[in-house]
Amino acid sequence: MKFLDEATIIVQSGDGGSGCVSFRREKYIPRGGPDGGNGGCGGSVIFRGDQQLNTLLDISYHRTYKAKRGEHGKGSYKNGRNAPDVIIRVPVGTLLKDYETNEVLCEILADGESFVVCKGGRGGKGNAHFTTSTRQAPKFAQPGESGCEQHLRLELKLLADIGIIGLPNSGKSTLISKISKAKPKIADYPFTTLAPNLGVVSYGDYDTFVVADIPGLIKGAHEGHGLGVRFLKHVERTNFFIHMIDVLGGTPETLLNNYHIINDELKSYKDELSFRKQIIVFNKIDALHDKDVMMKKIGDAFDGVGCDLLFISAVTGFGIDELIKRAYIELQNCKAGDSN
Repeated sequence: MKFLDEATIIVQSGDGGSGCVSFRREKYIPRGGPDGGNGGCGGSVIFRGDQQLNTLLDISYHRTYKAKRGEHGKGSYKNGRNAPDVIIRVPVGTLLKDYETNEVLCEILADGESFVVCKGGRGGKGNAHFTTSTRQAPKFAQPGESGCEQHLRLELKLLADIGIIGLPNSGKSTLISKISKAKPKIADYPFTTLAPNLGVVSYGDYDTFVVADIPGLIKGAHEGHGLGVRFLKHVERTNFFIHMIDVLGGTPETLLNNYHIINDELKSYKDELSFRKQIIVFNKIDALHDKDVMMKKIGDAFDGVGCDLLFISAVTGFGIDELIKRAYIELQNCKAGDSN
């Protein structure tokens, strides 16, 4: 399925039905009174989170959502029916913004969470409602209230526990395919991944966590270079990062420079991201000839970074179990810190 993380739509709730002006007319009842029923309420437009969805593609095909109006009231005290609500299902992590002002109206952050963005108009009261001891035959009723219209911009920010970041071809897609059941496209050229991939990782007998493979960032991503500017927003809600680095990318100093390139892009996009916890993972260790020597040189070069370092091979599986364990422990630490 094609991935789409932005959409623009117009939603409109239904008008309320008008109240009825009616008087009882039955044989053998000479003095029938007012019996006009109330109008029904118009349908509302409601957004609801659905964890089975991961794209806004379907919504982009349907640009206008309009609820029906409520039924008008009828005689014999018959109220009009309320119109059905329009339920728009969106992926968990969707932001609803006013198109004109860019104001955030709501964030759908849980499966089943609902938000009424346009409430349907109330139905008008029939003339039976206005009967009093001094006004026994009212000849008027209320019109139904009008619905409302809203021009919306929808933005999807994927909800994942951990974000996998790194330069193109560092092995992010291969890693997520190894630690989860996600099946991203994998090839030996840059920008194989054109959309974020989510994978559920199992730990132990019962625990799981969600990782997101963020498409390759490059220098200048926050300015629109490469693919990163579009997908940087998907790292905002992750607890921490697995930072993938290709050990075949050059000298230890070059690898350190590549590490700083990604962190500079995170900082330029949102300063807070550059301070988020990272586990630095050096991939393709199986392809090194002087493995032990190179690992020591890399460790020395990254000595002042202050992050955990791991060496793995996503292809052969070397170091994968240790990475999953480290990631799970760090995730628990993050969650414990948030609860304090």
